[in-house]
Amino acid sequence: MSHVEGRRVLVVEDDAAIRELLHLHLGLAGFSVEDIGDGRDALDVARAQKFDLLVFDVMLPGLDGISLCRAVRTAGVNTGTPILILTARDSEADIVIGLDSGADDYLTKPFGVRELQARVAALMRRTQPDGADPTTPPSTVLRLAPHVTMDIDRRQVLVDGAPVDLTRQEFDLLHQLVARRGIVFSRARLLQTVWKDDAYVTERTVDTVVSRLRKKLEGDPRQPALILTAWGVGYKFADAE
Repeated sequence: MSHVEGRRVLVVEDDAAIRELLHLHLGLAGFSVEDIGDGRDALDVARAQKFDLLVFDVMLPGLDGISLCRAVRTAGVNTGTPILILTARDSEADIVIGLDSGADDYLTKPFGVRELQARVAALMRRTQPDGADPTTPPSTVLRLAPHVTMDIDRRQVLVDGAPVDLTRQEFDLLHQLVARRGIVFSRARLLQTVWKDDAYVTERTVDTVVSRLRKKLEGDPRQPALILTAWGVGYKFADAE
């Protein structure tokens, strides 16, 4: 995990052992860590104090982590702060609901230190300066892979230097994933952001568009290296090399 001296993280976890583990390793990464074991107490803190990262367990006393995500995204000083949720390995529904409620990524318990480091590092790489649009990359021309580039302003994608024809939905979905590469998007969240108010599309539509994109961009669509599946949840674009 890259060193992030001076940044603050709020850890909300009622299991003392896990809370101590998070406190230790986030502290070693340079974060100033505040940890709380109750969701309702955490909401008061999260609405009053600015943090650079929020880590919420899903199962919390006082106020559960999903409700905490929604509340933080609604009001206070952390409406745009990255949120990492922690959930049990067999709780796919919690993961989907959490991502749709405003969380940016998730860790399933039990998790390893390296996995924690990777998820936090990915979230921190996507932290934008104050006032910046978090969905807009700083450059209009992005290198997605050695053989793939994306020109945001021209709405053009090149594979091995040759332009590839993409539909509006294909380009917008790709842009959404690339703008926060490494972060998992649920199918429902992609529907909301790419198709918005179109009532005639379903989550299966997302799978279809991803399949088409893979055929156009991947060396082997059956073993994708760019647009990756988060099983039971949705999709993400591969982390930058």
